[in-house]
Amino acid sequence: MTTVPLEPLEPGTYREIVRRALAEDFGWGDVTTETIIDRDQKAHGTLVAKSRCVIAGLDIASEAFRQMDPGITVTVHFGDGMMCEPGAIVADYQGHAAGMLTAERTALNFLQRLSGIATLTRQFVEVAAGRIIVLDTRKTTPLLRALEKYAVRAGGATNHRSGLDDGILIKDNHIRLAGDLVTAVTRMRKANREMPTEAEAQTLGQVDEALQAGADIVLLDNMSTADIKEAVDRCRGRAKTEISGGVTLLRVPELAATGADFVSIGAL
Repeated sequence: MTTVPLEPLEPGTYREIVRRALAEDFGWGDVTTETIIDRDQKAHGTLVAKSRCVIAGLDIASEAFRQMDPGITVTVHFGDGMMCEPGAIVADYQGHAAGMLTAERTALNFLQRLSGIATLTRQFVEVAAGRIIVLDTRKTTPLLRALEKYAVRAGGATNHRSGLDDGILIKDNHIRLAGDLVTAVTRMRKANREMPTEAEAQTLGQVDEALQAGADIVLLDNMSTADIKEAVDRCRGRAKTEISGGVTLLRVPELAATGADFVSIGAL
């Protein structure tokens, strides 16, 4: 749960994903473009924002165009993490018309989805107003997690776990299978994992059990605002607190006022 400055994704993270996405769309060939457009015809294309948004995934969109036309040139006007107003020209492309037409939908699919994530994330971050750290979750599109979590960073929020190997989170089903929350947390702490132990609590009684067992972070799952405030008071100086479940933009200000450290939002 560390806020990392927005750094460009390594091309190796998305190059093969883009290749497969293009292959999915291309099939045996772009029969319309190949019939109508001369293969040597050049064109100028622009990416235009149609609504107010935070850009994310521009390098990925550009990779789609480059894979169809390695000689294409790109001029960026609004990079990832930047807010655009309607009508803003995000980027210009100069290259072969056929390559641009074939790659267009794939490029836009990546850019629109990731910019959508970044835009919604920015809304939550702005409403939180620095009073609570906004986190994402593992509720990502299979195989696109690295890209979608990058978009969350572009929106100004912080990534939670990138995967099951990237943090300890004892959830309700772990607790059921272990027998109880104290047993689950105690087993984890005895293993001496070099990570903070986070445990989910759905009641104030479970909050007390998590503290008793020595949890470092208590996840307050689907609790009322009043119970969250009480849980934060009980955890103060003993464990950090994370709010999860039922989080909406309208509810964020009251949740931020509880004094909890984090709020995780699957909707991102």
